Amino acid sequence: MIKIYTVEEAHKTILDRSATFEFGEMSDAQKAFATRIYGKPLTPAEGVHHILRDIRVRGDAAVSDWTAKLDNYQQSQSTPEHHTPNKNRMAQAMDAKARIKPELLQALEFAAERIRAFHALQPLPNWTTATLGGTLGQRVTAIARVGVYVPGGTAPLPSSLLMAAIPARVAGVQEIVAVTPPDEHGNIPDVILAAAAVAGVDELYAVGGAQAIGALAFGTQTIGRVDKIVGAGGLYTTLAKREVYGIVGIDGIYGPTETVVVADDSADPAWIAADLIAQAEHDVLATAILFTPSQSLAEAVQVEIGRQVEQRTRAEIIAQSLAMQSGIVLTTDVAQACALASDFAAEHTCIATENPEQWIDSIPNAGGLFVGERSFEVLGDYVAGPSHIMPTGATARFASPVNVMDFVKISSIVMLDDEISAELSPIAAQIALAEGLDGHANAAQYRVVGAKQ
Repeated sequence: MIKIYTVEEAHKTILDRSATFEFGEMSDAQKAFATRIYGKPLTPAEGVHHILRDIRVRGDAAVSDWTAKLDNYQQSQSTPEHHTPNKNRMAQAMDAKARIKPELLQALEFAAERIRAFHALQPLPNWTTATLGGTLGQRVTAIARVGVYVPGGTAPLPSSLLMAAIPARVAGVQEIVAVTPPDEHGNIPDVILAAAAVAGVDELYAVGGAQAIGALAFGTQTIGRVDKIVGAGGLYTTLAKREVYGIVGIDGIYGPTETVVVADDSADPAWIAADLIAQAEHDVLATAILFTPSQSLAEAVQVEIGRQVEQRTRAEIIAQSLAMQSGIVLTTDVAQACALASDFAAEHTCIATENPEQWIDSIPNAGGLFVGERSFEVLGDYVAGPSHIMPTGATARFASPVNVMDFVKISSIVMLDDEISAELSPIAAQIALAEGLDGHANAAQYRVVGAKQ
């Protein structure tokens, strides 16, 4: 079910980052699906462009039409008005809090408070200095209106709503709009509605995929446009976010979820197997990789995975994920395991070794570091505190998890007195003339004290 690789084998297979999340050659089934939806065999990127263009022109009507086509939701005259995709569902959210199990509501509220407390500790400093002459500094202001995409797919994900909306609110965002795919009846699951109430969302719409991104980016007759869109989603959502970037801000381009574990023979094979399985159950494209120098641990984890998978309700998804892009990689030592983990730059990196703290600095590239077997990644998914929306596809080399800085913008402050302005102006003019911009140089020369124009 899960294969053991040498480092050389792994580099040619599961560690190869050359592939992207987009499809290559379309299969006959994909072409047939595209033809049924669009009338011709458009690629996913072409299909997304088609949807976004339609929403930009027709607004609400296009959102409803594409929701019906892509989410199998057929609106009819007998459908209550509150089931329409473009209707704000927050009026239903407080009622949903009363409908879900009390212990589930308590869990959502507990998780929300930890997420809020963690992000409240992240600094958002306004500052000025006179050390460079005059006054220079920065002003931090919150983005006014943010859209949060909440994935639906095979399961509702209230945790994703909390992990995006709460940092936004902590940062000072005034209007938070959430979107999530409806079920076939046009409804939003009660647990999502309740999470929206717990997180203090202002607007919630039953629309998903590229049509949701288009509505947020362009605005429709009833869904006001936002300034930034955050949250992970499927292929169409991700392609749509990429296309609207520049019209609105985005937090990142997310591919399938991924976890790597660095472990030695001190690790519990049952725990490691459970952690890999937990990641694999997200999606058949999810990645779960163990780096270890211990042959005995590798074999024990392999056995444990075979035993545990049979007990899981999503066993088929897990099996495909573990067989396709997951695996166990035998390394020469823990140092090499850490180096490989950092090169892979995974969304989640777990260190399950003796004295795990000593290896933290050996893995500079990771969306999130989970240090020690008790600090397992599932806690990060729900209640640890940091947002679980993290960079994937090796983008942890340069990107960060969603945090309060995603929801603010920095304005530079330049406030110079006469003396420092006159001192800097001829220097600026010299550089401007070197660039062939004599208009710039002229503007600077006007400020030189005593200059004759």
